[in-house]
Order: sequence, then structure tokens, then C-alpha cells
Amino acid sequence: MKPVTNISMSVEIDVTGADMANTGKFVAYYRVSTQRQGRSGLGLDAQKETVRNYLDGGDWQLVAEFTEVESGKRSDRPEFAKALAACRLHRATLVIAKLDRLSRNVHFVSSLMESGVEFVAVDFPQANKLTIHIIAAVAEHEAAMISQRTKDALAAAKKRGRVLGGFRGKVPTAKDRARSTEALQRKADARASDLTPTIEELRAAGKTSLRAIAAGLNELGIPTARGTGQWSATQVMRVLDRPFEAGASV
Repeated sequence: MKPVTNISMSVEIDVTGADMANTGKFVAYYRVSTQRQGRSGLGLDAQKETVRNYLDGGDWQLVAEFTEVESGKRSDRPEFAKALAACRLHRATLVIAKLDRLSRNVHFVSSLMESGVEFVAVDFPQANKLTIHIIAAVAEHEAAMISQRTKDALAAAKKRGRVLGGFRGKVPTAKDRARSTEALQRKADARASDLTPTIEELRAAGKTSLRAIAAGLNELGIPTARGTGQWSATQVMRVLDRPFEAGASV
């Protein structure tokens, strides 16, 4: 019998994603923990470099950057809200350097998921679809457990002879349909609100007519409500006619 020789093979696979060029529009969101760091730029330059290194190599455009200075005593993130608004305005992807504890912040997760904005973390690119969904799944599981405990309690009450009843279904009414219409209107109002600052800047620059504003929005590359086509004077007029408080001055 011939001796068997062990042969080991080493195969190197590049999983850095260097060949996966990034394309499209991006909005960067940076975060520092104290006012001192915010003023000195400590940690901020590293985040910016990380984001640019990640985007480098493709046909991409960084349309806006926002820096949040957190004190540890506040849960609101005004710059994060602005970043989400910019993403909706430009149909851009939100990019951050490091996910770390943001993924465990309820306000961050809920705001991100409700916004519908695409999201990517440089240190964990899969997080834009995977991690956030896992967090949402955990929250959903907890809600299901609460619901099950409630059902068990009701079943126990029924066993004790307590009368449980009431109509459990719901037939859509005219009021329900009106609420659905209101929801669509709120979405349109939110879009108009996002556009208001940009329209004001165009007006301040001398673009006062509907046609001039439409041309300005097209030049800035801001997508229409449907995300396709070019802005027209009629579309601008519809935005300006939205009956919402934030746009009252436009």
C-alpha cells in the first residue's frame, strides 16, 4: 500500500468588499459624546475618514454630513432627525462609521425603521438589513409574549366563569377610510416639510417663480415624490399648496 501524504492548501479570499463599489447618494451621520470632543474634532476626523474610505472607489456622492454631540443626558438626537430628512429629500442612504450602541437605542431603531431610509454601518455593512431587523424581531417577540400572557389570563378568567364578549372584528367604515386618506396626506405633508428649507434657499437666491424653483430642484438632483422624472412648475405648486404649518411661509 502506498503511503498517504497529507496535503494542506491555503486559499485566501478577499472579503473586504473592495471590489464592491458604492454608487448613489449618501448622507453621513457622525457622533461624538461630549461638547469638548465636538469642538476639538477628537474622534470626528477618524469617523469621516472611515466613511470616505468605505465609499471610495465607486460612483458615489456625499450630499450632506451631520454631527451629533451627545452629553449622555439627552435621548433626543436633532442632528439624526436632520440626517433622516436629508436622506428622504435626496433619496440617499444613511451611512455611519460605527454601529456600536446606536443599535441598542430604542429611539434610534424606531426612528430609523419608521423613516424608511436605507442604512449602512461601515463596521458592519449587513446591519442595514440584518441587525435592525433582528432588533425589531426581538421587540416583536417580547410583544408576542405579553400578548400570550394576556390570552392566558383571559382564558383563566373564562374558566372561573367570568363572561367575556364583545365584537372582536372590525368592519371598515367611512371614518376608517378617511383615516387612511389622512395618513397619505400626512406623508405628503412630511415630504413638503423636508423640501421647504431647500425651496426657501432657492427663493433667496432669486428663483421666485414656480418654473425657476422646479429648475433649481432639478439642478440639485432632488428627486420628485415618485422618485422619477423631473420637477415641473405644477409639482412645485402642489408642494407649496400643502396645508401644513411648517410650510405656511412658503
